[in-house]
Amino acid sequence: MDKHKSSTLAIPESRSVPRHVAIIMDGNGRWAKQRFLPRVAGHKRGLEAVRATVKACVKRGVEYLTLFAFSSENWRRPQDEVKFLMQLFVAALEQEIEKLHANGVRFRVVGDLSRFEPRIVRLVEEAEARTAENNRLLLTIAANYGGRWDMLQAANRMLQERPELAAGFSEADLTPYFSMSYAPEPDLFVRTGGEQRISNFLLWQLAYSELYFTDTLWPDFDVAALDDAIRSYQERERRFGRTSEQVQSSRRVARISAG
Repeated sequence: MDKHKSSTLAIPESRSVPRHVAIIMDGNGRWAKQRFLPRVAGHKRGLEAVRATVKACVKRGVEYLTLFAFSSENWRRPQDEVKFLMQLFVAALEQEIEKLHANGVRFRVVGDLSRFEPRIVRLVEEAEARTAENNRLLLTIAANYGGRWDMLQAANRMLQERPELAAGFSEADLTPYFSMSYAPEPDLFVRTGGEQRISNFLLWQLAYSELYFTDTLWPDFDVAALDDAIRSYQERERRFGRTSEQVQSSRRVARISAG
């Protein structure tokens, strides 16, 4: 099984600062509309919020940050908007990777890249290779990603490599084939923009994540907003199927063991 614990098979370590934060960056279009600007202006401003969030996560000791940039359903949006998003993706890959590298951030992209033009695929591969040895923060961009797609591709890859499992397989068999098997499950899931949906994002991995929804539109999501989300996380008791008494007992044992 993958080195990261599944929250349904074992009890992951709980920390005061979430090890892995996953965010749906919602509200760019509405931010622009409120200011009588074209929707693309909101997406452009949203990139600034990405920069600020990455820096804040590094400073706070978050190890993994996953951002839902473009879902497999976003192709349904107006063609002009999709075209702009692709252009913005290219610009970000060309202009931001060296900054990430200089700050020790590793960059990865998950999703079905087959629909992207070759230039984008090449830039993604170059960015991943350039930052592969960095370990300060692992930034993952989910692009043309869908949770159901992830489950299907994982099952298909597993059965191609291990056809003997067609008669039956376990969670431990399937886990290594998910697109984010390199990362622990998210401790904290954040969605901006006021909607309270998961929207086909990391369906398998969010099984025991703490969910946090905020009315703040993504372009306005700043360091203070991130800290609000982390404080909400810190106020919760992560039981993973146990009772409160069991959780408290395990904490006492851990404190005694620590000396």
